[in-house]
Amino acid sequence: MSYAAVIERLNAMAPELYARAGQPRRKFSVDEVRTLLAALGHPQRRFPAVLIAGTNGKGSTASTLASILSEAGVRTGLYTSPHLARPNERIHVGQTEIADEDFARIFFLVLDKAEQMVKERKLPQPPSYFEMLTALGFLYFAERQVEIAVLEVGMGGRLDATNVTEPLFSIVTDISLDHMDWLGPTIAAIAREKAGIMRRGGTMITLPQHPDANQVLGEVATDLVVRAVSAAKYMPAAEAKGIYKVEALGTPVTVDSPLAGAHQQRNVALAIAAAVELATRHGFAISPAAIEAGIRRTRWPGRLERMTVGCTEWVLDVAHNPAGAWALRAGLRSILEGREPRILVFSCLRDKPLGEMAGILFPLFDRVIVAPIHFARAAAQEDLLAAARATGTAAVAAGSVEEALENAQEMAASGVVVVSGSVYLVGEARTMLMAGLLAGKGEQP
Repeated sequence: MSYAAVIERLNAMAPELYARAGQPRRKFSVDEVRTLLAALGHPQRRFPAVLIAGTNGKGSTASTLASILSEAGVRTGLYTSPHLARPNERIHVGQTEIADEDFARIFFLVLDKAEQMVKERKLPQPPSYFEMLTALGFLYFAERQVEIAVLEVGMGGRLDATNVTEPLFSIVTDISLDHMDWLGPTIAAIAREKAGIMRRGGTMITLPQHPDANQVLGEVATDLVVRAVSAAKYMPAAEAKGIYKVEALGTPVTVDSPLAGAHQQRNVALAIAAAVELATRHGFAISPAAIEAGIRRTRWPGRLERMTVGCTEWVLDVAHNPAGAWALRAGLRSILEGREPRILVFSCLRDKPLGEMAGILFPLFDRVIVAPIHFARAAAQEDLLAAARATGTAAVAAGSVEEALENAQEMAASGVVVVSGSVYLVGEARTMLMAGLLAGKGEQP
């Protein structure tokens, strides 16, 4: 079967289609994922793994750690979510994403097995979109004989499909309010779900964060006799702008990350702590030079990503919750300083705290252009415009993402355009902008 057929089948499994059809919310079960993987030969048992949960920063931490491992010569699998443009982006070995033919072949292998098991009543329901991709990724990593896999949890932790693994250790990044319909209404409740990736007698790497999250993580770690490792020693002594040094494996290491923003210093610190843990306790031959090079060569697009098209500077950032919006605002301080005009292209999902996000971001801009995104849970444009009015910011609605980008570039001229609020918006916009770059319409700095 073709890759195009895979995408069609995969898109039909998208969770928003269940909501649109009025079907009850799906119940997730790690046991069901284990049952499916057992029928596929337990691929998750054929490589060691590191599991990363959190609200913000887990993808940045995962990509940085995977880059360090690759620089150390370790055959490394990287599994992340969501994707910006293509689902293949979620599954990498080294710096190379899974090829279309491998994606299609393994997808139908998993699908055929799952459909057979549902028919035989060995599974109560077909796997979800995320469960399918997780099984696909595990099979691919097993085929490629990766020496370790770095796995980003999709949502929560306790019931996440990635939690079928027995990780060497767990990493918990910053926890804030998001996905509250699924994970709970408070930071404490959400932290308890994230803490579900810990293992009795295992190790957790984290940083001090919100007191409610700290308390829950500490309680769970104590109950499970988990060894807690703080990555604080790998943070700069004071907030650093640009390059700084920390000591790792007994040697000064230069931290020169392409991931912009002070918030990324926390994610890099977690990745360094994980690399040190792998080197000192699990026998991986990771040197200070590999840590340094891996940080410098990390690739994780759509995070304060800057490019130039014509004479307009564009900034793409997937901030999709208040914590992400605050981080973006801090990161934009130096970018927007002295630049006029400032245009924001924005959209978000209707289950996000739109008013709070608008209050954080919209006042920074001269004009907001709200763009429609092709997602069942997308916020209505009327609501986006109302949120802009509440902040006193001028706003207009575009009929499409392409129209929003064209209008933004015309308005901005030699100013700055920021695209944010939704992973789906940033992914679509980035694809269009990169296509323009390839056509010679601009250049990426």
